[in-house]
Amino acid sequence: MSDDDDLLSPPSLRQRLGLKLRAALSVRAGALVVGTLSVLIGLYYLLGAVWLDRIDDDLALAPAAVPAGASRAVAMAAVLVGRETDIHFWVANDPFFLPGSLLDNMPNFQQGILAALSRFAVEMTDQIGRTRGSSEADPDLGQAAGLLKYSGTVWLFDTSVSWLPTVSSEKQYRAARRALLSYNERLAAGKATFERRADNLLAALDRIAADLGSASAVIERHLAEDAGSFLDWRADDVFYNTKGRLYAYYLLLRELGRDFAPVLAEREMQAAWAQTIEGLGRAAVLRPWVVVNGAPDSQFLPSHLAAQGFYLLRARTQLREITNILQK
Repeated sequence: MSDDDDLLSPPSLRQRLGLKLRAALSVRAGALVVGTLSVLIGLYYLLGAVWLDRIDDDLALAPAAVPAGASRAVAMAAVLVGRETDIHFWVANDPFFLPGSLLDNMPNFQQGILAALSRFAVEMTDQIGRTRGSSEADPDLGQAAGLLKYSGTVWLFDTSVSWLPTVSSEKQYRAARRALLSYNERLAAGKATFERRADNLLAALDRIAADLGSASAVIERHLAEDAGSFLDWRADDVFYNTKGRLYAYYLLLRELGRDFAPVLAEREMQAAWAQTIEGLGRAAVLRPWVVVNGAPDSQFLPSHLAAQGFYLLRARTQLREITNILQK
């Protein structure tokens, strides 16, 4: 038989078995590769998310060194921005291919912190950092206030605006931090304004109390709409956003009290101020293992949002007591 006849003849049993074996091995190898990749991708997301996840509510956080004449509250704001963007990493804008996109509580906590920082920067620009309302706003404070209003969910692209690359949230916040530090350096050198007047402190506290009132309204609305729901996937979003806001206000007001120590002493309100700061601290450190949005009168399932709302409103009431004293 010629070689051409061998090629045209049907394959032998051994050849057919070999072909089937190779096909089976190829399928098994493909399944092994797919399975291995799936496990590696799962580990990448899971371990990455665990490594990134950090809800840092350390009440002892403080600026390392503040030059004489500079503002401790402004230094505290710069510390918070630096910690959340460069030490813990800003995860609120992580796209789907980064493990931070799996996180839920940390992004809400970070955005709550930024909301408080933004409000503080506006008050510094409009009230404390200028001689009178008709005087020129400080350029560094104005820049910081504008940058801290930037959305916290912008990565390298913001498709709602354009398909072109844009400035990320953390880059804007880092620039805001540099502006805050620049203001403090100028303040220490006597080239910037920090008006330590009772009316300035009163105006700032009024706005912060109003912001806390807005946060309590969000909690109230969520309780009215979803309280008692066994599966409430939005309760932890509200809880941790509010927690971040309360935590930032605790640190900022603690340091602002040191900046305005002469005013507090003159009005004999050190004890009332200390109670207010303590109340904010109690609200800021609440951290249940799982946020449960049970009915406020539930016998078995607690309402963590209602508990948080109680501490928030108590802190707001104490702030109002402070402003009442300052008005006299």
